[in-house]
Amino acid sequence: MDVPADCQRCGACCFSAGPHFVRVTGADWARLGADAERLAHFAGRGHEAFMRMRDGHCAALDVRSGGEFFCTIYERRPQTCRDLGRGSPECRGELAMKKGAAACLQAAFNPPTA
Repeated sequence: MDVPADCQRCGACCFSAGPHFVRVTGADWARLGADAERLAHFAGRGHEAFMRMRDGHCAALDVRSGGEFFCTIYERRPQTCRDLGRGSPECRGELAMKKGAAACLQAAFNPPTA
């Protein structure tokens, strides 16, 4: 599986069908500051926080025309996101698992030219 040269051309790690995808720790919540309530929520047993999901992707992800993905909180992103390095085994796992979804997204944002 080829790893994109730039994470903004991929975004696979930001997509999930599940509502509890990216865990948010207390330190993450504090780092999110005023945006914490808007972008994260408590779930499960009431003391577990996760990033909110919108349209199948993280609420902090800005999906732009042309197939670009921009993290609106990159400097304040959760530790889970910080730890996922481009090209790492975890990154490659996300790419392999979400290959079909990524291809659909790329096709939607990059229609064939006639």
